[in-house]
Amino acid sequence: MSMTSAREYLERFANLDLGRAARSGVPEVVLAEGKTAEQTMAIARRMLDQVGRVLISRVSPEVRAALQEAFADTVEWTVYSEGRTLTLSKPGIAPPQRGGRVGVLTAGTGDLPVAEEAIALCIEMGCAIWRASDVGVAGLHRLFEPLRAMLDAPVDVIIVAAGMDGALPSVVAGLVDVPVIGLPTSVGYGFGGGGVGALTSMLQTCAPGLAVVNIDNGIGAGAIAGRIANRAADARRLR
Repeated sequence: MSMTSAREYLERFANLDLGRAARSGVPEVVLAEGKTAEQTMAIARRMLDQVGRVLISRVSPEVRAALQEAFADTVEWTVYSEGRTLTLSKPGIAPPQRGGRVGVLTAGTGDLPVAEEAIALCIEMGCAIWRASDVGVAGLHRLFEPLRAMLDAPVDVIIVAAGMDGALPSVVAGLVDVPVIGLPTSVGYGFGGGGVGALTSMLQTCAPGLAVVNIDNGIGAGAIAGRIANRAADARRLR
């Protein structure tokens, strides 16, 4: 496909916001879910040509295979969550180092795919990451050492991903002096399953300092955390 025809094909279904990162500090993220492999590849190719990097979320095995076939020899890959979230970049094109510091905790291993969407976006926004997994309230003693390490860093904000009863973000918010973002996940079953129980629990928190995003909205949590952390980093540089 020629360059002109490739652009005409892309314009049938996508109007990319290539200046979003410069304008808002949050790069455009390609949600592969609901798109064909051909559409995802066309968007990725355009973003690589224009900005040198592209973050793609909710990648199916079929779309990942198509991307690998199209770009394996020409771009550098970062793979999160066993391929569900990907970053592609031209050689030598790295995210800006903004200096923000983000902590990420997951209550269980099943929360990782959504949490890693947030991690990937924070990295693309130039933040450093401190992370710990499987530290939920069923064994709360597992939380204290990694949380202490995050506070010693010190991180500027903490994302806490949890499904089931969604209790961990409230626990963390009651222990720390930095903003906490509750990320409810659809891990769970029975009454309140699909993340509903976790969401309502977080919204009903009695711990001040906890903000909550929608169920499985890792990108939303990462965008908020990255903005908070980078604004804090900017303030440190002005001291």
